[in-house]
Amino acid sequence: MKFRRRDLLTTAAMAGSLGAAAQRPPNILFLFPDQLRHDFVEMPGMAGVPVKTPNLKKLMEKGAWFRRALTPAPLCAPARACLASGMEYDNCRVLTNAQNFPDDQTTVYQLLRNAGFHVMGCGKFDLHKPELDWGLDGKRKIRDWGFSDGIDNEGKHDGTRAYTRAGNQPKGPFLAYLKKLGVADLHIEDYEKRKGHGDTFTTPLSDEAYGDNWIARNGLELLKAAPKDKPWFLQVNFNGPHDPWDITASMEKRWRGVKFPQPNRSTELTPAVHELVRQNYAAMIENIDRRVGELIAAVRQRGELDNTLIVFSSDHGEMLGDHNLWAKRHPYQGSVGVPLVVCGKDVKAGLKIESPTTTLDLVATFLDYAGIARPESMQSRSLRPVLAGKTDKTRDHVLSGMDRWRLVMEGRYKYVRGFRDAGPILFDMQADPLENENIAAREPEVCARLEKLAGRILKV
Repeated sequence: MKFRRRDLLTTAAMAGSLGAAAQRPPNILFLFPDQLRHDFVEMPGMAGVPVKTPNLKKLMEKGAWFRRALTPAPLCAPARACLASGMEYDNCRVLTNAQNFPDDQTTVYQLLRNAGFHVMGCGKFDLHKPELDWGLDGKRKIRDWGFSDGIDNEGKHDGTRAYTRAGNQPKGPFLAYLKKLGVADLHIEDYEKRKGHGDTFTTPLSDEAYGDNWIARNGLELLKAAPKDKPWFLQVNFNGPHDPWDITASMEKRWRGVKFPQPNRSTELTPAVHELVRQNYAAMIENIDRRVGELIAAVRQRGELDNTLIVFSSDHGEMLGDHNLWAKRHPYQGSVGVPLVVCGKDVKAGLKIESPTTTLDLVATFLDYAGIARPESMQSRSLRPVLAGKTDKTRDHVLSGMDRWRLVMEGRYKYVRGFRDAGPILFDMQADPLENENIAAREPEVCARLEKLAGRILKV
């Protein structure tokens, strides 16, 4: 699905109107970790998971927290293609990690840039995942996607694979940075030792060389160089808390000995190893939260915090052993559920939204706040009325999909078809939030209604 040529022409024509407006649109800071599940952030009234994210908690208190947010597709490249294009999984034209984002498909970044925004981004974009070539400065595809400036870097697994295939030579900016420090080969050796989910030993990298800290510094440098005379958009794509569970020695210190709940319905690994995994996962999240605080402080230092929309979410979750599953691609909440917090310009404080939400709708929300008309063909819908406190309803239902399964979340019910060639699956998310009981046989009318909605994911 492609936007019509007139969509791009419309936003290009609006570029002059932004400068002429009495009050320019807000800046947008989009903070986007990789593989952060919905329930591993510090939430008001939270009990059970002792993760500490004080900066994110402040954003929740001052803005809106969408408690039941889902990704449109729980896999890196498809999820990011959905958020670049504003299209549902089946129409985003990237169905697996083996496909590039099409060069002829319009992005939200292009729409923002054409309308006069200074568009910046850094970290792992995963919009050309099969190519394993980012350019040593990370700028090979940046402008094509719609960015004014930025650094596209390697993901954890892709970077090490590309490095070894190239004869221990970097193919992207992060390994080039480590090569310059003289620790690239040490980093690769560490990765080659990590063979299973239970490998929780610390990385030999220093805090300065650690990937997410380097990404945050890139974001700070981009922000520092951003012009003052136009609105800006900055997307910071952290590599963590994606596996492997590599944390620095200083990150480990605070978490050893902290008790975590065990995975739901897991027969793998030992309780002690599961606890180590969750400690490392929490340490990575806490580190990202610290970097979030630095980026917000930089916006404040620019004197622009009052006119900036801040958004925090993730591309998908991480099963962490629940149901004996790991990583993503699954329809369970550990995989499809993500945090979603929005704070800042014209956002009502203290909102807790219980209505199911899709992160796909961030695209239209960005355009709405930017004063850009949403292209008619786009499937994303703006959350601005919810953020303003005018309604607590997002959509009647939200969709997610991966491979052969499709998911519908409506009210208290979550319906899945096509997962592992099984029959229909229906969970009552109020009575059974851990998704342990399939009630499809007891609720045929609910299944029939939601099945019709699931079918619509294939249509625009």
